[in-house]
Amino acid sequence: MTTPAKTPVGTGPEPYIVVSSDTHAGLQCEEYRPYLESSLHEEFDAYVAERHEHRRIQEEMNAEFLAEWEGDNAEGLLGAYDPDIRDKVLDADGVAGEVIFADGDAVTGQESPPFGAGLSAGQITDSRQAFGGARAHNRWLEEFCATNPVRRAGVALVPITHDVDEAVREIESLAGRPGIHGVMIPTMWHGFPPYGSDHYDRVWAACAETGLVVHTHSGEADFDAYGENVAMYINEVPFWTHRPLWQLLFSGKFDRFPGLKYCVVECGSYWLGDLLWKCDVNFGASWKAKKMGSRMKGLLTKLPSEYVGDSIFIGASTMSTEEIRRRHVNGIDALMWGTDYPHPEGSWPNTVMRLENDFREASIEDTRRLLGLNAIDCYGLDFDGLTAIAADIGPTPESLGQDPDLRTPPDATRTARWWLDEYDCSLQY
Repeated sequence: MTTPAKTPVGTGPEPYIVVSSDTHAGLQCEEYRPYLESSLHEEFDAYVAERHEHRRIQEEMNAEFLAEWEGDNAEGLLGAYDPDIRDKVLDADGVAGEVIFADGDAVTGQESPPFGAGLSAGQITDSRQAFGGARAHNRWLEEFCATNPVRRAGVALVPITHDVDEAVREIESLAGRPGIHGVMIPTMWHGFPPYGSDHYDRVWAACAETGLVVHTHSGEADFDAYGENVAMYINEVPFWTHRPLWQLLFSGKFDRFPGLKYCVVECGSYWLGDLLWKCDVNFGASWKAKKMGSRMKGLLTKLPSEYVGDSIFIGASTMSTEEIRRRHVNGIDALMWGTDYPHPEGSWPNTVMRLENDFREASIEDTRRLLGLNAIDCYGLDFDGLTAIAADIGPTPESLGQDPDLRTPPDATRTARWWLDEYDCSLQY
């Protein structure tokens, strides 16, 4: 599968096409029952009871926060499963399109797919429950995306660690379904083979062939190591989220399976530039690295940083102003802004304010890429359809207070990635 050309970037005053690279949707857990195979209903009823008990505990622990969050945002939170309310929220945020992940409720977990098959998929030990819960959500997600197919790009759930044959069949069945543009795999593989092994090669081949983008999303981590220490979890969860990136890259999967795209979501982008620097230097810096560079022969055909924006994308919701400043070192063609709606750690319900504050110093062409065009290119979204929606609701360079004469230098990325010249980086074999 060949990679299409990048969408041309305009520098005029027209509204931005904003595509949130990270939103969430899902039914209240008990409402998934009609979408679930009947053989799992008894087990599912027990799961629903556990979810309600979890809600009760959260209400005791976080009563003040829950009352304020759910009280102040009662209607908007219904957009997790009500398409009409969801479109009103998107309009108010100036968001034309969205990439939708599971788990609409990040506070109490009430809108989680059966058995935790969304962000907690790696913790499921029963393959029946893993695939059954995933398929139930996928069936609902297809219906939900069909309510506004131009705006909604759904990411289906495929628990590839449990059964590669079953995973490939699920990926092939998802191909071409309206509104389905990607798959989310478990963030961690636990006792199963790691993603860099050959074990999953038929999965990557199927995703490359169908054009479905592979994702890992922040949420899961090494919980046993943290106990109740939330600070440890918050500090380390990005590592577990982007660890599969390096497994896929350094095992040569992007060269072996042309057209394979991988996107790491909701762990920011602040970590990327320094890691690209070290990776490029380790395998491409003059004679000193020949020993290490030679070990990659036959796996990589270009420097690690050169895969970013082609095979590797970053759903960096919600970018800080510092991450926007680092956009060229981290990958101006790879970074995709997102709201994380309806989760409280995202920009909603203050998205307009965030856009006006955070992008003020960025050039128009860079802003167009970060806010929407990179997502359109990554997922093959409907550019014309999204342009029509953005014409009515999208923010403009003027509304963001941007300088219309500011332009991005043609060598901005080369300058930002200073190590390429300082270390004379090139493949050393």
